[in-house]
Amino acid sequence: MKLSMSKSRMEAFSDGVLAIIITIMVLEMKVPHGENSAALAPLIPVFLSYVLSFIYLGIYWNNHHHMLHTCHHVTGSILWANLHLLFWLSLVPFTTGWMGENHFAATPAALYGIVLLMAALAYWILQQSIIASQQPDSLLKKAIGNDWKGRASPVFYLVAIVAAAWSPWVSLALYVLVALVWLVPDRRIEHVLNDSAA
Repeated sequence: MKLSMSKSRMEAFSDGVLAIIITIMVLEMKVPHGENSAALAPLIPVFLSYVLSFIYLGIYWNNHHHMLHTCHHVTGSILWANLHLLFWLSLVPFTTGWMGENHFAATPAALYGIVLLMAALAYWILQQSIIASQQPDSLLKKAIGNDWKGRASPVFYLVAIVAAAWSPWVSLALYVLVALVWLVPDRRIEHVLNDSAA
């Protein structure tokens, strides 16, 4: 008999970890020493990097939530793939803080991209682990189709990492572009679940 567990425990754990990651990020924004608006100026890069990372974490949380709707049980490989994704996402506060504190300098901007790239690859591995557990009639495989967003994002990250050496602002623009692409509502999983329930 094949052993498996309910997805609810993994989902609750993942939600908790993401909530802690966001909390750590906001705590990195130190209260300024001063009582006028000029005291806030040095915090602008930190705040902008926080906003970008908050959006990325929100995108991962949203897509992770939808993806798990196609999964009725989890296997050991899914659990480890999920932990692998959470590992890379847990590094987001560090790279966010470093990039903001150094005003989007080349090395922090490149490292930020490396973490985003590894998180994207980890998400793909988790996706493939779920598809493998669902056999040929996988709802998730049907939902993602050719997954052009998932294929294009790592390419943009790689370009951004390389571009950071000569223009960190180009890197930042590419990170923002990928986030904007993922912010567009993706109804593929919802449509497949609705069709399967009909």
